[in-house]
Formats: sequence, C-alpha cells, structure tokens
Amino acid sequence: MRQLITMLFMALSLTASAQSADKLYDEGKQLYDAENYTAAFPKLKAAAEKGHKKAQYRLGRCYDKGRGTTENDKLAFSWYEKSAKQGYAKAQYQLGKCYKDGEGVEKDKKRAFELFMQAAKQENADGEFAVGKAYFKGKGVAADKAQAKKWLLRAVRNEKGGKEILADLRKDAAQGDEDAKAMLALIGK
Repeated sequence: MRQLITMLFMALSLTASAQSADKLYDEGKQLYDAENYTAAFPKLKAAAEKGHKKAQYRLGRCYDKGRGTTENDKLAFSWYEKSAKQGYAKAQYQLGKCYKDGEGVEKDKKRAFELFMQAAKQENADGEFAVGKAYFKGKGVAADKAQAKKWLLRAVRNEKGGKEILADLRKDAAQGDEDAKAMLALIGK
C-alpha cells in the first residue's frame, strides 16, 4: 500500500511538473511573440530547464538573436540540440544551420544536411528548402538535380512557410542571385 501511494505521488508530481512547464512555456511564448523578450526569457528558461522541447528551441532563439539576453552562439547551439534530440523539427533545422555556418560548433556540412533532412521529413518548409538547396549545390551531400527539384518543390508548396520561401527566392533572383535564378528555373516558378 505504501509503495502504491508513493508511486501515485510521484506520478502526480511528474504531471504537475509537466503542466507547469507547459504553463511557463505558454506564458513565455506569448511574451516572446509580443516582442517582450526580457520578460519572456526567464519563463522560457524555466520551462526549457524542465525539458520542454519548444521552450528549449525558443530559448535557443533568444541566445541566437540576443533577445532578452546576451547573444551566445554556444548556448543557442546547446538549447537547439536539446530540443532537436526530442524530435522538434524547428530545432533540427536551426541546429542544422549552426553546423552549416559554424555557429556555436565547428562547421560540418554533412551533419547540417542530416539535420535539415530530419526537419524536412517532418514537413518543415525551411528544412525542405535547405535539403533542396544542399542537393542543388552539392553541400553536405552529392549534387543531384532531381532530388533538388523534389525538395525545392515540396518547400515552396508547403502550407506552412512555402509562400514566404518562394517570395524570398524570387526576391533574391531579382537582386541578381544566380543560384536563386537557377533554382526557380529548375522548379518552373
């Protein structure tokens, strides 16, 4: 009986902890979205420290962009990595960017591609675009125009972010970016 009570208490404690992490995240996200980064940061940090994957990602963004705290690439990388390990696509994409650009970690184009692919397989538009671009340019993976076309089309057709990606690609092409022009030609846009 004592063991049952102890187990029940532990289960309730874990549930309360998870709920408080969710509540902290929700409050922090609301403040973050309102661009009140100074108030958002401690709430996101508390939720992230409790293991909340979205809070970990957003805390990474805070460190990445210096929002509510001092910019710190290594801490941004660390929080993105924690979130990415929990399968959060946005964090996988951002972690891939860290590896691609050598921000907070040594450059590793192959690892960047792997992370972009993890995000892309979850229908993350930025991940899909990054995979398409990697195949297009042969960065982190062998160049393959058929795969580039497939992933670029998935990115621009993605309901969450596809229109923005296409608009940015067109803007870059209009400003003379030869890669952007070639990618648009490849996908017939």
